[in-house]
Amino acid sequence: MRLKKLALMGMGLILAGTLVGCGSNSENSDSSNKEKLVVQFVPTNNDGSMEAKTKPFAEYLSKKLDRDVEVTLATDYSTIVEAMASGQVDIGIMPPAAYVQAKDMGAAEAILTSELGKYDEKTGLPLEGELTSTFKGEILVKSDSSIKTLSDLKGKKIAALSPNSASGYIYPVAELKDAGIDPTTQSTITTVNDIPSEITSVLNGQMDAAFVFQGARNVFASSFPDNDLFEDLRVLYLTEGDIPNDAIAVQPSMDETLKEEVKQVFLNMTDDDEGAEAMAIWGHKGYQEAADSAYDTIRSYTKKASE
Repeated sequence: MRLKKLALMGMGLILAGTLVGCGSNSENSDSSNKEKLVVQFVPTNNDGSMEAKTKPFAEYLSKKLDRDVEVTLATDYSTIVEAMASGQVDIGIMPPAAYVQAKDMGAAEAILTSELGKYDEKTGLPLEGELTSTFKGEILVKSDSSIKTLSDLKGKKIAALSPNSASGYIYPVAELKDAGIDPTTQSTITTVNDIPSEITSVLNGQMDAAFVFQGARNVFASSFPDNDLFEDLRVLYLTEGDIPNDAIAVQPSMDETLKEEVKQVFLNMTDDDEGAEAMAIWGHKGYQEAADSAYDTIRSYTKKASE
């Protein structure tokens, strides 16, 4: 009888241990059972430096969201739209015009808008501690250029970004047309890969002007150690229209709980060094709740630029 009791106790201990083990394995597999998220963004330059930054950003998001996260680079403004529309990307860090295009296709929902450092419109220098949810486009020329007015751009060579870029094409083209100058027919517009390439083409005389975003001379100063971009380049024109900043957009079908988790991770990025380092990839200084109506202006400018 005593042996029988001991045997039953032993079986009970084994069974309890098995159940505990199963519970432990279940807990450990929670994060691995969660669906992987794919994040994509458009790099500000194509020199290869952005690729190295995707891994630590992916690791940061994986840790914060407790699931596997893959971060990829879009080759240009249109590919991130296509990736969102095809469902290959769950979260897009999207330039404004690309976001609007994806939104109108039912492929993106902005959960946050980024905040950028604000610039003094006269000096072009950053305003310490001031943030903004919008920016402007700039037309840059060489400081000693004979181009003094917008009319002087007639017959000139202009470096631009993709026609899907708000500051690198849409806004300056639309406002030039408002001023009676159609750069698509009265000038020669050449599309280049990124802003450093635009700046280089103006500095070396290949191009007479470049469409860039406000503050580009600050952002890319370190890419030109042999030049003082504030000495060598000047702002011919600053767009009147304000351009909404990048959108943090998700698939509209994403689970509401997950949307909120993603939103909170981005909102809290300023609270730790890893988060701040991740934000620096795009020059973001913080995030705020998205007001989708803020992006409506993109539609009117896009229509005008394409007329």
